[in-house]
Amino acid sequence: MLMYNRWREWVQGEYTRTMRYEAPNTSKEAAALLAGEKGSAFVLAGGTDLLVRMKGGFIEPDLVVDIKHIPAMQDISSSDSGFKIGGAVSGSELGDNKAVSKAWPGVVEATQLIGSDQIQGRATMVGNLCNASPAADSVPAMIAAGAKASIVGPEKRRTLAVEKLVTGPGQTALEKGELVESITLPARPGNSGDAYLRFIPRTEMDIAVVSAGVSLTLKGGVVESARVALGAVAPTAILVPDAAKAIIGTKLEDEALEKLAEACSAACNPIDDKRGTIEYRTRVAGVLGRRAAKIAFERAGGK
Repeated sequence: MLMYNRWREWVQGEYTRTMRYEAPNTSKEAAALLAGEKGSAFVLAGGTDLLVRMKGGFIEPDLVVDIKHIPAMQDISSSDSGFKIGGAVSGSELGDNKAVSKAWPGVVEATQLIGSDQIQGRATMVGNLCNASPAADSVPAMIAAGAKASIVGPEKRRTLAVEKLVTGPGQTALEKGELVESITLPARPGNSGDAYLRFIPRTEMDIAVVSAGVSLTLKGGVVESARVALGAVAPTAILVPDAAKAIIGTKLEDEALEKLAEACSAACNPIDDKRGTIEYRTRVAGVLGRRAAKIAFERAGGK
């Protein structure tokens, strides 16, 4: 196993702490390292969340496992089943992939809203998912797309729908030793489209107060299938089946869009904070869901 270790020590008064850094070459090796660590272990992909938390003193890792040297984590591949996007693929690399951008523009646009251009060169879609923020931009878009996470553990692999991976703020369904190797976006039938929208109070580098992702497929100009997801309105990003049902079998007439908006608002369970009230977030969720659906419809060739 090719890897290298770096030991870091810092002194705070009389307190000395040591952190171990490992850079394995395979996902299996990374899982073994995480499983074998008795202390706190963290995965380093882009580091745009992890390093900030470390610098702020919110976490003190005993082990950091860098996945950027793992070939499977760095690759974007396509097959009849769709696109596989490695856990260390940055937002800028994803945006440069013309095939993914054409098939899933909403997912790519959502991922490219994560931070500034400089952050985009490091931040990853998988890291954004595993950070487990309710306001993560890429997650509602991935849920709407029906994306699945390929998880590697010390003894087995498993696949989990993205909407089931995050279980609460800062919490995931990953077991000890497990990490997400890649995300699979399914192959798209013809006449399909997706879109992601968010509301932010200040600049493009702010986080979502409310967000919505919609993916749909048309047949004869009518919505044949759909998925609608919301972010920042509950402890996790959520799939809203009732919102999808509201537009299936329609050409997105005003009545159908209103029912979609009502379903989005009804699914909300947001918090009250300085960035937005419960009432405000609930109302905006319906507005964004409706707007995202119209964009997805147009991208699918609807008129």
